Amino acid sequence: MRLEKHSKAWNEIKTNDSWAIFKIMGEFVNGYEKLSKIGPCVSIFGSARTKPEDSYYLLAESIAKRIVEAGYGVITGGGPGIMEAGNKGAHLGGGTSVGLNIELPFEQHDNPYIDSDKSLDFDYFFVRKVMFVKYSQGFVVMPGGFGTLDELFEAITLIQTHKIERFPIILVGTKFWEGLLGWIKSTLLESFGNISAKDLDLIHLVDNEDEVVAILDSFYNGSDLSPNF
Repeated sequence: MRLEKHSKAWNEIKTNDSWAIFKIMGEFVNGYEKLSKIGPCVSIFGSARTKPEDSYYLLAESIAKRIVEAGYGVITGGGPGIMEAGNKGAHLGGGTSVGLNIELPFEQHDNPYIDSDKSLDFDYFFVRKVMFVKYSQGFVVMPGGFGTLDELFEAITLIQTHKIERFPIILVGTKFWEGLLGWIKSTLLESFGNISAKDLDLIHLVDNEDEVVAILDSFYNGSDLSPNF
């Protein structure tokens, strides 16, 4: 009897999994349709817990404003903290401000600086991550937590394995990132040989908005990509 009960529950799970495919497909289709029209954009990542008075919030806002003034749009995760700062800077700069929001039990809610027609909601992290990578011409990574690290290493892995084209990955905040980069160099590269020296060329470490824009412009200067002017 107990085995029969578990078997029935397992069959219900498998049925629900099959129907979930259509919901996943719907998120991909909606994302592709909306984001294919936004033009060249740069994603800004960072902690949802960063307060508006924090220096990194203010820096993210300034970076986003400079990015849209340079002709790119800005994509964030659509929530509070650094994400809000990114959308706010893009909004103040009069540029494209996109938010890819996700349903979470805490922290996440739409911020008010996303363009009304460029706010997307996702249930699935993996669908949302595809949208970030597919429609971004660069990643600006501010101080953050596990989610920020997840997006950072996802991008590095996909570029390293040639699954996507190279684009700039810019870490902002020497004080925050230098420990991680030091560990990557001393442990992954030098002690264990788990990465190649050239893999570190994917990453730029900066402290201000001028450096961010200079890296983006330098990378795309002479390419077929044109900003949104």
